[in-house]
Amino acid sequence: MKESWKDSIYRQREELARMLHDPLARLAERCAPAWAKREALNAVLVEGFSSIPYCTYLYVVDNDGVQLSDNVGKAGLVKGHYRRDRSDRPYMREPVPVWGFLLSDAYISLSANRPSLTALQVVGPAEHPLGYLGADFDLRSLPVTSELYEEPGEWRQVKGDPAIRGTLFQQTRAESPMDRNLDRALSILEELLTQRGIFQCQIHFSSSQATIWMVDDPFRYRILDHEALTDPDICLVYPGRDYPPDAAIPQQDVGRVLHTMAALRGADETIYLRTASINIFNGMVSLTFSCDGSHYMRYDELLNKDISFWFGTRKRENAAGAGSLQQGPPVSL
Repeated sequence: MKESWKDSIYRQREELARMLHDPLARLAERCAPAWAKREALNAVLVEGFSSIPYCTYLYVVDNDGVQLSDNVGKAGLVKGHYRRDRSDRPYMREPVPVWGFLLSDAYISLSANRPSLTALQVVGPAEHPLGYLGADFDLRSLPVTSELYEEPGEWRQVKGDPAIRGTLFQQTRAESPMDRNLDRALSILEELLTQRGIFQCQIHFSSSQATIWMVDDPFRYRILDHEALTDPDICLVYPGRDYPPDAAIPQQDVGRVLHTMAALRGADETIYLRTASINIFNGMVSLTFSCDGSHYMRYDELLNKDISFWFGTRKRENAAGAGSLQQGPPVSL
């Protein structure tokens, strides 16, 4: 089973906690004899700063969240934080586990306005703590120790703007220039996706344009307007490329996916497809309808649903060629 982004975060936090717990615990033991003595605490933190990997600032707070030391950073003491009340910061509101160490959830820092997190280590005995040793970390400085998660392939539905859904039945699909030349536009897009090195395409049916990404230049997108989508010569701009062997969508199914999208565009005058996308490497398609609801699903799920799944059986005759399978719920508003 593939990990979700939440699973990936959990593993990353687990590795960071394992890395930070012991050095913070050792430094907290050295803070206890100097407790409530500003200069003595500063000296301990300055000496021990290098033992805490990737740390931005160290400081000590009492049980009420009031700072008893100055901030200590890579360059030494940072004045202006002594007696600072940190009780309202996100990390001070999280319960510290019974073993005396907390790695907070990420938050936006006040000073740099960047994603950060804080580790808190209890100082003194757990049953009667003196306070906490705090260590702030900029997420930019922390290593990524877990593998990059993969986007899950499960069907996901996202509701859009309530204002659009509220006026849905007051609107009717207006024929766009792309609609009038849809077969030609889809043939061009199929050629680009299967023969010309395009791996992702987002189709804007209502505004008659498509945004494409190339395997040869994946960090930049290109926009094909209506004129380009009606001129087969546009294919000459993009060099021929073999269809990627590691693509998740079989080459012969790309055209079927595009024509299913076209069927959803024309099946109903009120609830109709506005934009759609296809990515041949992760095998996913997206559909955004006039109700502003979006669906994300695997390409084969799309092909296995006929038009009646989306709109009911009365629309079947308006969308020939969209595939066939079981009936299901209509497009959600």
